[in-house]
Amino acid sequence: MAMASNEATKKADPARGAARGPAAPTTARSAPAARPAAKRVGPLEFLNQVRDEGRKVTWPTRKETTVTTIMVFVMVVIASIFFTVVDQALRWAVGLILGIAG
Repeated sequence: MAMASNEATKKADPARGAARGPAAPTTARSAPAARPAAKRVGPLEFLNQVRDEGRKVTWPTRKETTVTTIMVFVMVVIASIFFTVVDQALRWAVGLILGIAG
């Protein structure tokens, strides 16, 4: 089955809606609605809001933090071993291709 050109597809594809190109009518775009000005608060009120938001956070327990930290270190070691092996394999393959026996 032959593929139609992109322009022909755009103009004939009913799923895309109206035809595109010079024949398509142009409509004026409406300007985006203006956002209302943000309420300004003083430094003390801001700090109070920060403290209130901090109280809403579910903080991890010491055990969760320790387990997560250990898992990060384990994944770093695994990733470094993996990338070292891949790097050495690529170094060997490039040396073989270029005839640099090492």
